[in-house]
Amino acid sequence: MKELVEYIAQSLVDHPDQVRVTEEISDDQIKFRLSVAPEDLGKVIGVGGQVIHSIRNVVQAGGLKENKRVQIEAVKGGSDLVSN
Repeated sequence: MKELVEYIAQSLVDHPDQVRVTEEISDDQIKFRLSVAPEDLGKVIGVGGQVIHSIRNVVQAGGLKENKRVQIEAVKGGSDLVSN
């Protein structure tokens, strides 16, 4: 699923080489941290968070297969949390 998040994000941004995705897996949850160039953050979040919510919905479908909740955090290139 990490590769899916990375692929979707790279398809949306102007600087795909700066997209980084880290993954933390626990017993009941998978947490992705999506880091993009500062000028690309708005493209990943979208108006009212619609884009990041759509990405999460797609990835959650995969999480259902593993009975895990999915959380995605979008951040500016290594900065603090911006959206989830």
